[in-house]
Amino acid sequence: MGLIDVLRDQPVLWLAVCALLGLLVGSFLNVVIVRLPPWLAYHWRVQCREYLEADVVREAPPPGIVSPPSHCPGCGHRLRPWENIPLLSYLLLRGRCRACGMAVSWRYPLVEAVTGVLTALVGWHFGVGWESVAAWVFLWFLVPLTVIDLEHQLLPDILTLTLLWTGLLWSVVGGFTDPASAILGAAGGYLLLWSVYQLFKLATGKEGMGYGDFKLLAALGAWLGWQSLPLIVLLSSLLGAVVGGLLILLRGRDRQLPMPFGPFLAGAGWVAMLWGEALTRVYWRAFAGG
Repeated sequence: MGLIDVLRDQPVLWLAVCALLGLLVGSFLNVVIVRLPPWLAYHWRVQCREYLEADVVREAPPPGIVSPPSHCPGCGHRLRPWENIPLLSYLLLRGRCRACGMAVSWRYPLVEAVTGVLTALVGWHFGVGWESVAAWVFLWFLVPLTVIDLEHQLLPDILTLTLLWTGLLWSVVGGFTDPASAILGAAGGYLLLWSVYQLFKLATGKEGMGYGDFKLLAALGAWLGWQSLPLIVLLSSLLGAVVGGLLILLRGRDRQLPMPFGPFLAGAGWVAMLWGEALTRVYWRAFAGG
């Protein structure tokens, strides 16, 4: 009996493996979330200076995604392996750097825990097989996109476009939808939000969302097909309206302040991947008499 057969026969073991894998990946995603925005900003500044033929300003590049190894941003202490264990190290060190005592953001264990739980949920839904692997890739792109957009109001092309092309390629080898639906989903997702953006700008003179949102919906359409777009747009709009309304009521948030839409698209896309068909059937039965 091979390992795959063992995992299929032992669902608890399979879920434990999924959760552990999610924790490990979540630890890496924290690195992406922290390092990617300043790395991109640095290279944008360099490119702008070159384009404008401005004087070169000596500026030390920020850390890359892979190197240098993880370290404390306060004192530079390089984390040892036992200080970098997902969740456990945070608890053992009581959320502080062992060298200087600097507080470690609660976001690190939160991202690890959420990634672990969602990875296990994907494994439970799809079971042992390539569908789970593909769904993990989909999820592991959405997590950093969500957090980066929340913190920086930025959806980096390196993530959204990679997710889009990966979805198109996955459709060719028997993905969640066929290639024609994936292509139409990518084009339709982009054009849908682009049209909303243009109409809103004509009506108000303001920009209601960024181009990163168009690319993210295009990526979701590439993975799940054009048929998923109405559900994703509906769910993300409802979620955004509820969260925005609660922030205004509970925190007195200024209605004029921009609120990132990427996290709502990502959440709706993830729900659509797991339960899209079931939710669509419920809608037609309840509201359309289908």
